[in-house]
Amino acid sequence: MDTQSREVNLDWIPASGFQLRKAGVQFDAVRVDDEDGRRLADLLERMTGGDPGPVVIEAYGRRSVYFLVPPGSTAHRPWPRGVIRLNSGPAHVSYIPVPALRGRTWPLSWRFPPVAADRFVHPLLLRNAACALLS
Repeated sequence: MDTQSREVNLDWIPASGFQLRKAGVQFDAVRVDDEDGRRLADLLERMTGGDPGPVVIEAYGRRSVYFLVPPGSTAHRPWPRGVIRLNSGPAHVSYIPVPALRGRTWPLSWRFPPVAADRFVHPLLLRNAACALLS
């Protein structure tokens, strides 16, 4: 974090607009669409005292919610129906939309912006919350 401006300076966050980032490099993501994703984000907010880690929301289409988790943390775990894992492996590649911290980023925005380079949504907490909410 830059102590002068109190703003996170991460090279994977675009300066303006939004960009797609390859899963498995800086992070993976878990996507939950529509109201289920928003309810899951609300639940994680309550469970973590308002700081669940970086979460991106989409305002159009599926109205997806993207929970950014450490790379490699979504594989080899069962997830409930309605959860889409965005990761990369030998036979597939996923891309995750990442908006700038401010400015015109529609239809994407940060529900919870990143606060540190190594701070992500805790995958076990996310999985347990998703199982409780979506199962």
